Amino acid sequence: MNQNTALLIFANSAAKEVERKEFLSTEIFSALNKQTLKKAKKSKLPYFVVSEKEQIGISFGERFTNAIDSIFKKGFDNVITIGNDTPHLKTKHLLEANTSLANKQLVIGPSKDGGFYLMGITKAHFNKEIFLKLPWQTNKLQASIDTISSLKKEQISFLELLIDLDNLEDVKTILESFKTLSLDVFKLLKKTIIAIKPIVFSNFSFHQTSSFTKNYNKGSPLFFAYL
Repeated sequence: MNQNTALLIFANSAAKEVERKEFLSTEIFSALNKQTLKKAKKSKLPYFVVSEKEQIGISFGERFTNAIDSIFKKGFDNVITIGNDTPHLKTKHLLEANTSLANKQLVIGPSKDGGFYLMGITKAHFNKEIFLKLPWQTNKLQASIDTISSLKKEQISFLELLIDLDNLEDVKTILESFKTLSLDVFKLLKKTIIAIKPIVFSNFSFHQTSSFTKNYNKGSPLFFAYL
């Protein structure tokens, strides 16, 4: 076990999350936060929760960058970042990331929305100034990352593709997946679908969900270069 690695749980409180994702409830996010902490503790890696109370900065990029920087300043050589909106996240993903970091590889856990549910980065490759300048939450982000990655010729270790809870379609896809979920989260997500099914899931169509399917991509790139 690489004890120079710390977990950064970059996740808001349940009440704050619901402000962004009205299609879910505080009850669901409370369960997700509890599940995320459980996975973090099971990994036996030191972990730090950075919610809206601890985040510093105006934009997502500033808050995310400052959170990572704060962990490195605590003396850790590696940081694994995760959120609270990936129900299928397992402890094994954290351990796989830690193993890759021991080999000085950047680690990405890609999410279906084109972002990532997990990123592992070493202190040696973290450049705060470049990190802040990335075009977060724009369609130019991946191209920027690809360019930097190609120039530096660095190796990226990818974990399996998972789904973040960004809209109601994601909820339905997760429930229909063969991947295991905690019973509490499963029941709450199913309750959400049942509550809105008569309106937005008629004939299994999502064309009526425009008021529910906001883009909640956290701005995290699918490819991330050593910076």
